[in-house]
Amino acid sequence: MGRRQRVAILGSTGSIGTSTLDVIARHPDRYEVFGLSAHDRVAELREQCLRFAPRWAVLPDVAKARALRAELAGSGLRTEVLDGAAALCELASAPEVDAVMAAIVGAAGLPPCLAAARAGKRLMLANKEAIVVGGALFIEAVRAGGATLLPIDSEHSAIFQCLPVDRSRWPDTIDHLILTASGGPFRRRDPATLADVTPEQAVAHPNWVMGRKISVDSATMMNKALEVIEARWLFDLEPRRIRVVIHPQSIVHSMVVCRDGSVLAQLGTPDMRVPIAYGLSFPERIESGASRLDFLGLQALSFEAPDPGRFPGLQLAWDALAGPAGSTAVLNAANEEAVAAFLAGTIPFTAIHSTNARTLESVDPGLPHGHGLEELLELDGRARAEARRQMNTLRVGR
Repeated sequence: MGRRQRVAILGSTGSIGTSTLDVIARHPDRYEVFGLSAHDRVAELREQCLRFAPRWAVLPDVAKARALRAELAGSGLRTEVLDGAAALCELASAPEVDAVMAAIVGAAGLPPCLAAARAGKRLMLANKEAIVVGGALFIEAVRAGGATLLPIDSEHSAIFQCLPVDRSRWPDTIDHLILTASGGPFRRRDPATLADVTPEQAVAHPNWVMGRKISVDSATMMNKALEVIEARWLFDLEPRRIRVVIHPQSIVHSMVVCRDGSVLAQLGTPDMRVPIAYGLSFPERIESGASRLDFLGLQALSFEAPDPGRFPGLQLAWDALAGPAGSTAVLNAANEEAVAAFLAGTIPFTAIHSTNARTLESVDPGLPHGHGLEELLELDGRARAEARRQMNTLRVGR
């Protein structure tokens, strides 16, 4: 097989990062960990360093990086601990790195994703916000750098697995896409009671083990809105050809409706190690560690339309895609701020949607067609400030 593939994992202490390390550990003959990064979980990153002995470890905070260096001192490891946002981009584009798992949550993942794309890496994209914010800029970086972009979100990986390896055949294959959604913990809850939802209730996903932010996004179905935007860019489709259905069992991970009327679907247990293993090994397949689907033990698979009264945020995906360039970045920034405020207990659950909708209406993206990273980051900052203003208005009005 030749030498092992060197992998950098951005966001290694989150659920995607730890699942990626689990898959890698099953294939020590194929992969080695070159670099790891975390936001603030120093203890977890230390344990990962001791187990996988990466060449680099990155933390954004100088003090936390200093603490990790001290904890690794005397371990015998040659791990170099770096700090700062620039170090993330350096890791993502390092010449020694073959593949990058982009699992940082939020718009903060955009700069290192762009760096990996421009450096021509195998880029495994679990950070949907990077493409939601980056849009055309992100896709152009992939093309210009000759990167291999592989979706890791279970829905987009499912679609990718159903499509021909030859991307030039995609336009002749696809009629439309169907993204499936579990419906989250409030699929049957009375919409009139959603204002009383607590953070603990919102993060209790019925099927998947995920981080707190994405769990809240699942509860509001904003994760599906972001995935619609992601699908538009990944598969180069008009937004009207991307649809969403609720599938509570999370067995069918998404579907491709072909031009001849055939429907291709990818099925499996709800385990992120499946799309991660496919991203690492594409176009081959390797053992993921996920349990096999037991068809004889399955109950009925059901599908239903999303209730706009319970999940009003879903429509914002098509609204943002129909707006000026940069509108999807505004929507993402507002949602990140609103979810953080809800988890902190400063706004009610229903104010997440109100904040997102009002911010999308209030912020003029003001971006020309050829906008770059600096302009996008400036827009992200403006949108966040407006979202905070909107939340203050909502609090005053209560």
